Amino acid sequence: MLVLLPPSEGKASSGRGAPLKPESLSLPGLTDAREAVLTELVELCTGDEDKAREVLGLSEGLRGEVAKNAELRTAGARPAGETYTGVLYDALGLASLDASAKRRAARSLLVFSGLWGAVRVTDRIPSYRCSMGVKLPGLGALGAHWRTPMASVLPEVAGDGLVLDLRSAAYAAAWKPKGEVAGRTASVRVLHAPTRKVVSHFNKATKGRMVRSLLTAGAAPKGPAELVEALRDLGYVVEAEAPAKAGQAWSLDVLVTEVH
Repeated sequence: MLVLLPPSEGKASSGRGAPLKPESLSLPGLTDAREAVLTELVELCTGDEDKAREVLGLSEGLRGEVAKNAELRTAGARPAGETYTGVLYDALGLASLDASAKRRAARSLLVFSGLWGAVRVTDRIPSYRCSMGVKLPGLGALGAHWRTPMASVLPEVAGDGLVLDLRSAAYAAAWKPKGEVAGRTASVRVLHAPTRKVVSHFNKATKGRMVRSLLTAGAAPKGPAELVEALRDLGYVVEAEAPAKAGQAWSLDVLVTEVH
């Protein structure tokens, strides 16, 4: 099972250990594309601070994020699973998983990123600020920048198993499963059952708890239909819609009654 996650905007501070080693990151087929984004982002953030804030969509209160990006090549790095914080990652609680579940997380979780493309939770990265919606002056829109290298690398990473897609729309734009891979991909929404509306906070929290449940239970669904059964066995209320034709992903709605 491969689980595709969005990053968090908020991140833990950079670690005190060794700085980033781009060549050590997983998915080496993305190395050149990562280097292109990293080089331009550092250059942007060591120049005009106001221009950098405008490009990155940062408020005055987030001015310090520009200085953080300027030091990306020398800042201490920590595992991505510790770097990403926020509602989804708090609910996922990687640090408190048992040893077996942590090993499953290391194998199956893939976090999408405007800067790195995608990383595993064990990859060591510094804290940064660069969403997938950013349009860098030289490279252009990052979603478009990542499509070609992702199309080459991700099908192999997906292997022949289930792909559980929990990304937000901006990050989903960087790679859309196609063909045979799409047929074993399940895209998930979380809906408030009484209103059938998506609400951001509990959407993220429920996704985090859902991934934690699967990891803790050692669930290994081979495809979307098996995933639906596994989630129902874990107590989730799931409605599933199989694709109308080949080459499309399954759509799963997880219904919750309480907003928390």
